[in-house]
Formats: sequence, structure tokens, C-alpha cells
Amino acid sequence: MNDLRPIKKPIILAFVGMPGGGKTEAVAYLEKKGIPFVRFGQITDEEVKRLGLPLTPANERMVRERIRKEEGMGAYALRAEPNISSLVSTHNVVAIDGLYSWEEYRFLKERFPGLVLIHIFAEPKIRYERLSKRTIRSLTLEESLMRDLMELEKLNKGGPIAIADYLIENNGDSIEDLYLKIDNLLLRLSVGSSS
Repeated sequence: MNDLRPIKKPIILAFVGMPGGGKTEAVAYLEKKGIPFVRFGQITDEEVKRLGLPLTPANERMVRERIRKEEGMGAYALRAEPNISSLVSTHNVVAIDGLYSWEEYRFLKERFPGLVLIHIFAEPKIRYERLSKRTIRSLTLEESLMRDLMELEKLNKGGPIAIADYLIENNGDSIEDLYLKIDNLLLRLSVGSSS
């Protein structure tokens, strides 16, 4: 069994926000800078595959809701905690892509006091356009709206967004604009790379 005493030193950069806001882009950029990450969505992907189902938005939603119904609203944080602990044992900075629920936040904040919530925000119209252009798991306008509502109503996503320590506005057309904002935030946090 894991020793669940708080880990004090590392900084955990947990990205929160609605679908299409830019969380995955932000974490991919940090990875290029040598900062390792844990993607909560990987837990869903692996469970969908384990069940022998195709990776579709409907199957992902079913699995997310089933995991949380059976294991509680903090289930993803509990499942991801060993990976996060492993990474913080060798890195000063680790990122999380896709922290969702209030319960996940509370569990991880207690376990990792250096957790920093970063809300990546984009207006719905912009997010929905991005989601429609995805090459993998693209969503229609109606599907995007339904996913927003489902994540707010069934996944307790509003709390972490509301209490985020920092906000990065990502309405721009340029990915370089997002990268510059991330670099500026890293400077504010005195974070260079994970080593």
C-alpha cells in the first residue's frame, strides 16, 4: 500500500478547463520543455480498450461516469496518484492534463501541497470550432455543448475551474501566443524545467 503522507517539494501544474480550451496543447508544450505529465484521459482510454469497445465520445462518457459511480468522484486522482508520485520522485515539476472533479482536486492538493491549478480558458464558440476540427474524436456543435453540460453536471468540474490559481486566456489563433503565456506563467512560478 502507498504511503499517503503529503509530498512537499515538487510543483504539480494541473491544467483544468472545458473541452477544446487548450489543456492538452499546454501540457504537450511543457513536455517539449522536459516536464513530464500524467493525462487523466489515458485512464478512460485504457478502460474503453480493456472493455473491447471503440474509442468514441459515447464510450468515453460511459466509462468516465461508470468509474466515478463505482469508485467515487475522486477515482481518477486515486488511480493516477502512483504515476504522479513516481514522477515527483525524480522531477521537481510535473504536469497533469485534465483534472476534472472537485474531489480529485482536494485529494491531490492534500497529497501534493505544491499543486497549482491553471485554468486554460477559451470562449465556447472558439472551443467548439476547435473540437469540430480535431483529427481524433472530433465533435459536432451539439456534441460539444452536450459534453460541456455533462462535464459540469456529472463530473463536478466547475469547482476546480472556479478556484484555479491562474488563468490563461486561449482565444487567440496562434499556438505561439499560448506558448508565450505559458512561458510567462512559468517565469512567475519560477519554473524552468522539471530537472
